[in-house]
Amino acid sequence: MKTRILFFNFALILALLVTACGGATEEAMMDKPATEESMMDKGTEEAMMDKPATEEAMMDKPTEEAMMESPAWFSAALTDVRTGQTFTVKDFEGKVILVEAMAVWCSKCLSQQKQVKELRGLLGGRDDLIVIGLDIDPNEDASQLKDFAETQGFDWLYAVSPAEVSSELSSLYGNQFINPPSTPMLVVDRHGKVHPLPFGIKSAEELLEFIQPFLDETM
Repeated sequence: MKTRILFFNFALILALLVTACGGATEEAMMDKPATEESMMDKGTEEAMMDKPATEEAMMDKPTEEAMMESPAWFSAALTDVRTGQTFTVKDFEGKVILVEAMAVWCSKCLSQQKQVKELRGLLGGRDDLIVIGLDIDPNEDASQLKDFAETQGFDWLYAVSPAEVSSELSSLYGNQFINPPSTPMLVVDRHGKVHPLPFGIKSAEELLEFIQPFLDETM
């Protein structure tokens, strides 16, 4: 009987010891601070979240200037009717370009081009101003345009506008831009930005007042 009681007490004490050790172990594990490795992992994660954009990422971010694309008509192939040479508006990048949409039959266009001729005289024939007469009448051809320019003594660039160019001019700047009697004109500045001029005949002095600031700009 005594042996059985001693055995029972021994088993009870052993059970209490195991329970106490197990609880302490579990509690110790719960209270155990994060290891150096886990702290490093956490710090790395936080550092990655707080890390500023890398130089490569910043370079890949498109700037407003890069996002601004030139109109398609800048790259359209045009043929100078007086020389037969092909050119594009983009060829004159960095210069000031004056473009007039016109037609041979348009008397107002003729009056406007006479003012352009006077403007060129006022500027002394400087080579950083490019003038382009763009015939937007689909019924006129290069031969007619050449005769017109040579008869009038207009010695700047003249080209027949391709259909896609006329269509884009209308889309970008309005239908009135392909109405020759409106004497539509625009200036492309040294940075490739387009500035439409007011409709109606502009005197040489008015043209100069509008264009001079762009001529004074530097790249």
